Amino acid sequence: MKRLPLRLGIAGLGRAFTIMLPTFIHDDRIRLVGATDPIKASRARFESDFGEPTYESIEGLCAAPGVDAIYIATPHQFHADHVCLAAAYGKHVLVEKPMAITVHECTRMIDAANAAGVNLVVGPSHSFDAPIQRLRQLMASGIFGRVRMITAMDFTDFLYRPRRPEELDTLAGGGVVHSQAAHQIDIVRLLGGGLVNSVRAHTGAWDQTRPTEGAYSALLGFAGGAFCSATYSGYGHYDSDLLMDNIGESGQSKDPADYGAARKRLLNVESVVKEAALKAQRNYGGIHYTPSTELQADMAHQHFGHIVISCDKADLRPTPSGIEIFADEKRSFETLTPPLLPRKEVIDELCAAVIDGHAPVHSGEWARATTEVCLGILESASSQSDYKPRFQITPARQA
Repeated sequence: MKRLPLRLGIAGLGRAFTIMLPTFIHDDRIRLVGATDPIKASRARFESDFGEPTYESIEGLCAAPGVDAIYIATPHQFHADHVCLAAAYGKHVLVEKPMAITVHECTRMIDAANAAGVNLVVGPSHSFDAPIQRLRQLMASGIFGRVRMITAMDFTDFLYRPRRPEELDTLAGGGVVHSQAAHQIDIVRLLGGGLVNSVRAHTGAWDQTRPTEGAYSALLGFAGGAFCSATYSGYGHYDSDLLMDNIGESGQSKDPADYGAARKRLLNVESVVKEAALKAQRNYGGIHYTPSTELQADMAHQHFGHIVISCDKADLRPTPSGIEIFADEKRSFETLTPPLLPRKEVIDELCAAVIDGHAPVHSGEWARATTEVCLGILESASSQSDYKPRFQITPARQA
């Protein structure tokens, strides 16, 4: 058993890190003690902000004796190698979604963590969000009967945010199936019991300048008879946050005047090199980086679009402020306390695993099963046939 605060090293100072940064700074259970990133300006910014060392290579960070765990937020195609390296040095790991880009890589990561006796937690995904966790509790109570159908839909501008070339290359882990289905499928698996037994899907790649999947629609079957329709579009037209009280994915209020901002930002970007540079400029340590470490006073809970859970006795819908309940004879709303700290649930699970020895819900085995379904979406769309997953598991009990 280790003691708090958990000494956390950061592998990758890009966009994912900046989103998690307010959580790391304001959660007393975490202390940032080192980082690595290939961009020198990002490393310099970290040293200035935290007074802690940085390393030119991930090997240096993994070898540092004062590091208990490593948050791996490197590009998707490096997750497997980096997790295995951290485990080999005896470090616990929190690795960003998607876990990896093949099932084989996921298995290699699980085996490495098990061999080293370290914890592997995969996230954050939006299945950590407090409304999803509360929804899971309500469903587990049995008062609404069995889950029969899940409807999930999210429309965003994901594909038109500045990208590096590999983020638009499906084989390298790019596109919305690898990056965004990892959220949506994790949520519906958690609410549906985890055991997906069939996947039938279509994908869309409709913009030749962004040569990867920008949309998908999948029908999932679950053991026990429940089924789910999951749809996502990142083409930047309709915004499904309109169904979420104009609250964005990160719990922030959205200004309708910002419509189309992502596409407009790319209008004068003439090459993939310039686009990658634009992304780097807006990331941690870049010349256009805007620190956002202060907590928002009016912050709502994070979400991943419109979701309805149909049970025997009610339809349930998570929102950024609570749970809508449409029961047989009464419609009601269960309000959730606004979050004091974004993504606190991720740190709860990491510390429960590392400090208290509880099995994480978002374990390597769980994330492998989600990755398998995401890859099944691509396979089904390509083969125009059903995909049958083989590595599905039920969710662990919450600590």
